Order: sequence, then C-alpha cells, then structure tokens
Amino acid sequence: MATRDIFKALDVADFRWLWIGSLGSSFGMNMQIIARGWMIYELTSSAMDLAWVTLSFMVPTIAFSLWGGVVADRWPKKRIIVCAQMLNSIATVIMAMIIFSNDATFWDFIWFGFFNGTVLALSMPARQAFVPELIPERLIFTAMALNTTSWNLSRILGPALAGFLIAWTAGGDTSSTYGVGIVYFVIASLYFISAITMLMVSKTGKINRDEDQNAMKDMVDGLKYVWKNPPIFGLILLSIVPFVFGMPINTLLPAFNEDILGGGPDDLGLLMSAMGIGAIIGSLMLAATGDLKNKATWLIATCMGWGAFTVAFGMAETTLLAAAIVGCIGWISAWNMSLNRGLLQMQVEAGMRGRIMSIDMMSHGLMPLGVIPIAFIAETYSVAIALMASGVTFMLAVVLLAVVSQSVRRVDENLEPALE
Repeated sequence: MATRDIFKALDVADFRWLWIGSLGSSFGMNMQIIARGWMIYELTSSAMDLAWVTLSFMVPTIAFSLWGGVVADRWPKKRIIVCAQMLNSIATVIMAMIIFSNDATFWDFIWFGFFNGTVLALSMPARQAFVPELIPERLIFTAMALNTTSWNLSRILGPALAGFLIAWTAGGDTSSTYGVGIVYFVIASLYFISAITMLMVSKTGKINRDEDQNAMKDMVDGLKYVWKNPPIFGLILLSIVPFVFGMPINTLLPAFNEDILGGGPDDLGLLMSAMGIGAIIGSLMLAATGDLKNKATWLIATCMGWGAFTVAFGMAETTLLAAAIVGCIGWISAWNMSLNRGLLQMQVEAGMRGRIMSIDMMSHGLMPLGVIPIAFIAETYSVAIALMASGVTFMLAVVLLAVVSQSVRRVDENLEPALE
C-alpha cells in the first residue's frame, strides 16, 4: 500500500531524527508568535509595533537567504543545523531572563526578531537540502509531505499550547508577563532538544567547496543554474505565484471573519483550525501517494484549485461554509507546496541544493507584492471582493505561465525514469 511509504520514511533513522528536530523547532517558532504578540501588545498597545517586530524577523530572512544557501553547500549541514538551534536556544534563554526581570522593551523584541530571522535564513537551506541525502530517492515526496505535516501540526497546536501556558502560569492575571517568560523557557528547551536530536544523525552532509571561489561567485552560480535549468525555473515560478496570490487569505482571514461573517474570536479560531486540519490531511495524502504520475499536471491543477477555492471563500456567507472551504484551501495548498518542494529537491544536483533552496526561500519574501494590493482592494471595496480578486488573479497567472512558459510545463522532466 502507498501509505506504507510514510512508515518507510520514518523508519530511516537519520531522517526520523531530522524530522523530530524540525517538529520541535516548528513548535518553538509557532509558540513564540503568540507569546511575542501578546507581550508586545501588552507593552505598547500598538498594532503597528506588532508589524515592526514581525518585519524585524522577515527582513534578515530575505536578506541573508542566499548566504544561507552558500553556507549549506560549503559546510557540513548537520553542523550548521546544530549550531543554529543552539544559538536560538541561548538567545531565547536570554530573552526569557529579560522578560522575568520586568525590563523587557519593544527594542528587545526587535533585536531578538532580527537575530532569529538571521539564524533561520542561514540554516533553513541546509535543513531543506539535507533531506535528499538522508532518504531514498523514491521516498523524497513522502519526506517533503511529512515535513509539511509537522509544520502544520505545530501551527495548530503550538499557539494553543503557548496561550494555555500563559493563562495557566499567570493565574488569571492578564497583565502578568510571568507566563510569557515561562513560555520562552519552554521554547528554548524545544530548540535545545532539536539540536540534540540532530546529533543523533549519523551523516554530516555533502560538501561542495571550491577553495578558489568566493561566496559571491557561489551565489551567482546558483542564480545561473536556475536560469539554465527550465524545470527548476518553472518550479520557482510556481512557488512565487501561490505566495503572492494564495497567501493573502491568511492575512485577511481575521477581517473577513469580522466584517463579512460577523464572527467573534471563537469563529476565527474555528476558521484557523479548519485550515490547519485541512493542511495536515493534504500533506499526509501526498505522503501516502508521493509516487503519483504526471506531477507537472498535478502541480498546475492544485494551483488552479487553490485559486478557485479562494474565490469560493470570498463568496461564503456563513461561518460553517467558510470553514469548509478554508479547510479545502489548507488541504490543496499543503498538497501543492509539498509536491513543489519534492520536485525541486529531485531536479537539483546535490552540490547546488543549498543555494537553490535559498533562492526558493528568498522568493517567498515577495508575498507582500500580493498582500499590499489585495489589502488595498479590501480597504476600498470589501474583504470579500479582495479575496475573489486574489483567487481570480491567481488562476489567471497560473494559466498564463502554463501557456507562455515552457519551463512551467517541464517541471517533472526526466523524473519518471529515476523513480522506476
């Protein structure tokens, strides 16, 4: 049965330890979003300050991703990941101590966000590029889907756990920062555990180092490699479009819940949970059927479906219908992203994986190009119209790419013989 591939992937000890470590760090990151947001708003009562702190995390992620790709190809990936998790653990302990001292300020969260974003940018390409070196080629799509599953699981349970810990440890005192400090210590522990699990991985990761070549030349070579390989270029394009036109729904979900559905916090929680549960189902389905044929067709079809469900969500008038549709968006988006990651991993040469993963990661920073105009439409007209416009634009962009770009139609070129 195809579902056996899930157990076969997790039966590979090195991949299993990497997956457990990724799950721990993902929980830490998602718990931090809630703890950080609660603390910042408690300190400043400013939504704009929340945005600035989020930006402090995103800017280095975009700025240093290409450097992270060079690091991943030049140094042992295991060592990079262990060092990154230890640095995050130490920095989080320091932040927890600052919070406990009652001296935490807005700027403390700015420097901490910048540090976290930098560490992520320099280490995430290594983590992504490490997977194909630990798992048989036939199980790469399953492995990518399992990674997506762990992220979606932590996205659902992590914030809930952080909220519970803050409320429980504060003993009902909503102005207390004690609970946030406790959460930060828990997050530091998760990062530390993630580092320890990586030490259990036996392989260190392949190195592609040319002593006579500088890092800037390595980055240029990575960009040239993408341009000269149509399937890889097509996959990058089919990754950018969903982030630009498919992700605005995540940003506008609270506004849609309040303005269109007339819902409260519990309704928003229902919508977010439905999306997360749908995403887990989608990634597990791909994990169970990772060896499907006609992957290019499936990738384009799931992009189209994602756009269509976004349009349908904009037309929803009841919370239950909206929850059902947003669950479908979570399902099809997880399927799409896992499939894209798997195809990308298999198309790239081992010595270039770190740099190509970093280019893919950096391209996700283009998301504001879609969020800003869609948010403008929401302000000018309505959130519903904005989401419908986002979905229609999404589908039109995919059709245009499929018709005009030969690269997009060739994303699964030369894969089938390798899988047989």
